[in-house]
Amino acid sequence: MAEGGGPESGNASDPDEKPVIAETPVPSTESQKQSIGTLLKRPLRKGDEWYLIDSRWFKQWKKYVGFDSWDLYNVGEHNLYPGPIDNSGLFSDHKSQTLKEHLIDELDYVLVPTEAWNKLVSWYGCLDGQKPIIRKVVEHGMFVKHCKVEVYLLELNLCDNDNIDKVVTRHFSKADTIDTIEKEMRSLFDIPSEKETRLWNKYMSNTYEQLNKLDSTVQDAGLFQGQVLVIEKKNEDGTWPRQTCHSKLGSYNSYSSSYSYRESSAQEGLCGLSNLGNTCFMNSALQCLSNTPPLTEYFLEDRYEAEINRENPLGMRGEIAEAYADLVKQMWLSRSSYVAPRTFKTQVGRFAPQFSGYQQQDSQELLAFLLDGLHEDLNRVKKKPYLALRDAEGRPDEIVAKEAWANHRLRNDSVIVDIFHGLFKSTLVCPECSKVSVTFDPFCYLTLPLPMKKDRTMEVFLVRTDPQFRPMQYRVVVPKMGAVADLCSALAKLSGVPSENMVVADVYNHRFHKIYKRDDGLNHILEKDDIFVYEVLEEDSEKMNLPVYFRERHAKHSGGSSGTMLFGQPLLITVQRHNLTVDTLYERVLERIGLVLFFCWSISILHQFCHCNLAHSTVAIDWDSDTRKLCYDDQEAEAYDKHESMLHAQKKKTTVALRECIELFTTMETLGEHDPWYCPTCKKHQQATKKFDLWSLPRILVVHLKRFSYNRCWRDKLDTVVDFPIRDLNMSEFVCDPKADPYVYDLIAVSNHYGGMGGGHYTAYGKNKMDGKWYYFDDSSVSSSTEDQIVTKAAYVLFYQRRDADTPSKSTPSASLGGAPETLDDHMDTN
Repeated sequence: MAEGGGPESGNASDPDEKPVIAETPVPSTESQKQSIGTLLKRPLRKGDEWYLIDSRWFKQWKKYVGFDSWDLYNVGEHNLYPGPIDNSGLFSDHKSQTLKEHLIDELDYVLVPTEAWNKLVSWYGCLDGQKPIIRKVVEHGMFVKHCKVEVYLLELNLCDNDNIDKVVTRHFSKADTIDTIEKEMRSLFDIPSEKETRLWNKYMSNTYEQLNKLDSTVQDAGLFQGQVLVIEKKNEDGTWPRQTCHSKLGSYNSYSSSYSYRESSAQEGLCGLSNLGNTCFMNSALQCLSNTPPLTEYFLEDRYEAEINRENPLGMRGEIAEAYADLVKQMWLSRSSYVAPRTFKTQVGRFAPQFSGYQQQDSQELLAFLLDGLHEDLNRVKKKPYLALRDAEGRPDEIVAKEAWANHRLRNDSVIVDIFHGLFKSTLVCPECSKVSVTFDPFCYLTLPLPMKKDRTMEVFLVRTDPQFRPMQYRVVVPKMGAVADLCSALAKLSGVPSENMVVADVYNHRFHKIYKRDDGLNHILEKDDIFVYEVLEEDSEKMNLPVYFRERHAKHSGGSSGTMLFGQPLLITVQRHNLTVDTLYERVLERIGLVLFFCWSISILHQFCHCNLAHSTVAIDWDSDTRKLCYDDQEAEAYDKHESMLHAQKKKTTVALRECIELFTTMETLGEHDPWYCPTCKKHQQATKKFDLWSLPRILVVHLKRFSYNRCWRDKLDTVVDFPIRDLNMSEFVCDPKADPYVYDLIAVSNHYGGMGGGHYTAYGKNKMDGKWYYFDDSSVSSSTEDQIVTKAAYVLFYQRRDADTPSKSTPSASLGGAPETLDDHMDTN
């Protein structure tokens, strides 16, 4: 048995010996901690290179050196040598070492500067065959600059104009210039240096856009994932091939122009928007607003010009309003099939740096920013008066609501308020003194919660004490916010193994990454984690569970050092806590592994390759390479059976009605302990009850379905199908103003999101105000649609227009509400 802190490189027979790499002594763990800790505080600087390290390896290193005092837990894990840097958990394809999509900083990987990486490699080395993951620091923002490590490089498809069908894929940094790409393409396609060339963006619609600024960066040029670039060579007669086939391939516009567009569209408003690089979220939001008749008519009729407020300190000098007006006119008056909204995106990026780059963002967040920006740019109030907030103090709701709305209009008076703003009623009740506080607050959109699933499905492996049984994979249903004890109870019902005889562990890189306590939350276990549940004898003062690792010993190198490498699946065995003899330990280990995993085991082999030191609670069985080949069957060692629970198809996701979401929004709740309310009567913070009600609703009701939830330990997107009406949405029953007119709405637009957290693809449905028909907007593509296609699990933001009393109702029978078309889930942008 080797010491738990024994290195996996260096002489394994001497657990106190430090590993030696190229005969350079490795500093103490305390020195390592200080050195790396200092380097991790280094700020990001444009152009610097940083390295990605799998967070699991890095956490193991932190435990080994005692980086965080709170990290020292479980079975001597803090003493376990981390071994060579292993980034295999970050790769979707280990051969090409392609990064998995949607990796998250700190959760999946950590970033270290070059000097820190070099030190760690000199101390621990890298796993054989793995290349370092090097990324540059790039700058984002127009005026407010901020640096960010570019984790995902941009994949571009390159081709020669002479052979467009032959595409070569290459990756570039957003900081690279167009000139860098051109040089790469010249090299790829063997173009002589004296030959004059031009570069073009090629869109799916067979439309081309010239890239004529060679000093522009990839980011500035708006190139996006999967973009096709074509290089053309000048003809001998001085002409260009693209000119000679102009009539065949449509129009070509300079990259530097404000908007590029192609042949005319037959119908006003049926104008697509080019994807400038993960800007489908913006295009989706813009199409919804474009198909909002009162707002579009306001801009098309130039009513905005007289109302631009350039002095408003909360506004954007009228520039957002002008950019949006310009874009709306392009979409409705040019009859273009699509336009490229570069100028609009640039203006948005100037005032909201989060939208300045080319990373995927959220369509609802863009909508919120844009509606607020348009409101302040068009606010008719030139000087906002100061108004003190006043509680209801027992006055009738009608009086308090009227006062709140009047005060709101004294400071906020714009076309956005006219069209989109409504009024909430908020009621707080103190649990101690029963003080009731009623306030009325304006809103621009409704964010509705979706009924959360209370359960989650987990897949785990059960390892029995009886070696005759292979590990078995189970699928169990557990409370979503439950504890490890709930997992054990659920598994006990399926397996018959008592839950008190279970130890739950996260196994990674042939070792116990974490052994969970029974009260640990299941929200700390991610879907990607390999969870093994070990059957053991219940621990007490007489017995303990001992981790067993398998290590292969390598021969000495020319430098004089030898090393070991973990392999196989670790085990937990139950042994006596006191008076444990070597022979008893051998018997217990042999009992567990001799019958199933190995064909040539014998007591003598075990004696030969095990070392014993009972000062630590970790066992390591050392093998030389020849013995491992002879005695260890890798295929049998990794074999497992599947329980019948794995064969059951998962139930289809249920459908909820929009009504249920509204009812959930208006349900009374108790404030959390970290979000208390200060009671003016009790003179202290209280966990009051809170209830939202709707008092008045706007002409255009924007409904945001809260599909995304995220924290450090949990990422989720709810793909629940919300059944929302296309016509005749009657909101009157949810409005608490007894004198309110009927609120009946018809759907006019939907922003859709396909895919998961942090990525995916956005599209939109819109009802054209000219012909009353539905259309599907997918970036530059616009196609006809029907009502029965609109209600899907992708619906994210809904736009409803109030049916005025004088507006005739086209009340045909409501369309059937179908499920989500599965094929659209595959249409995704990548980050």
